[in-house]
Amino acid sequence: MIGRMLKYMRSQKNLSQNEISKIIGVARNTVSQYETETIQPTFDTIEKIANVCDYKIYFENKKTKEKFEVKNIMRKDLK
Repeated sequence: MIGRMLKYMRSQKNLSQNEISKIIGVARNTVSQYETETIQPTFDTIEKIANVCDYKIYFENKKTKEKFEVKNIMRKDLK
């Protein structure tokens, strides 16, 4: 599923696999493998692609509806 999400974000930004690969610093075939789910990108790579494509990643608690972004988590919050 993550591969389809990455492809969707990239296509919405009208970027080719080659263009996004240069921006995030990986080979074009690596981007292709992410999109076909042959290999799994790290969370950092997913976040880079999302940022380049003007998306943000956040988490939402199903019960409380609390939302937070990765950048808002402080190290002291993790115990």
